[in-house]
Amino acid sequence: MDIKLANPRGFCAGVDRAIDIVNLALDQFGAPVYVRHEVVHNKFVVDELRNRGAVFVDEIGEIPDNVVVIFSAHGVSQRVQKEAAGRQLKVFDATCPLVTKVHLEVSKFSSDGRECVLIGHAGHPEVEGTMGQYDHSADGDIYLVENEQDALNLKVRNPQRLAYVTQTTLSMDDTSLVIDALRRKFPAIEGPRKDDICYATQNRQDAVKQLALESDVVLVVGSPSSSNSNRLRELAERCGCDAYLIDGAQDIRPSWFTEVNIVGVTAGASAPEVLVSGVIQRLVALGAQPPRELNGVVESISFTLPRELRS
Repeated sequence: MDIKLANPRGFCAGVDRAIDIVNLALDQFGAPVYVRHEVVHNKFVVDELRNRGAVFVDEIGEIPDNVVVIFSAHGVSQRVQKEAAGRQLKVFDATCPLVTKVHLEVSKFSSDGRECVLIGHAGHPEVEGTMGQYDHSADGDIYLVENEQDALNLKVRNPQRLAYVTQTTLSMDDTSLVIDALRRKFPAIEGPRKDDICYATQNRQDAVKQLALESDVVLVVGSPSSSNSNRLRELAERCGCDAYLIDGAQDIRPSWFTEVNIVGVTAGASAPEVLVSGVIQRLVALGAQPPRELNGVVESISFTLPRELRS
């Protein structure tokens, strides 16, 4: 059995930055450092940070005064920002800058008197944070749609003053269908100048499409809570390939590889390369040949850290 590695895969710049913020805060201020929600959606990463002294909470109210608080890469609502500002807390914002871009779009649409449609998954922290950027004092609203049917069933107050944004980690193909449905239903709807789905999500989805075409089975390294990892698995299946989402090598089942000649391996944007290495070692132990890495886009983007942590 041959192994093919997707490229790019694994950590993106936003995830790197978020993890660095937590680690540097622990280095500089010591434990405990409180993090609202999982800083990124990966069990291995969260467990490592927890072992260093990071404390993950769901709400600001669970955090004592006079401590360091970090907002996760998924972003938070204005309500959470204001609640933290009203407390004696030292806050570092690890929100991915590409999520912040969507927040600013929602805020601008709101201030311009436009209602807004967010395409995303209900209950995801990024969705909660993005919907929480809309100012309802102007008598407008923000609506969540998850699929084409939601878009076709949507009712808004003023179809002539309507805009849309999207969660950054969605399937590009699915999102295009939802946008098309919104435009059919609301011809006057406006969107952002550039796609909201982030570069890393796009690159990893393009890479998994090629990987699935060349493989019999695709393994996606990533946690079940990771939106972009789930989309990679779904995309590989749509390309006609069996695909499995795994947290790591311990989840691999030998029965998946009966009569398999090529297994493809990729990783979601919040999965570290050490987990990919473990998966490769497990596959080799099952009789696979050493991996071959496919060509792909070289990512050179990086995001700056908060000034205080840089120093």
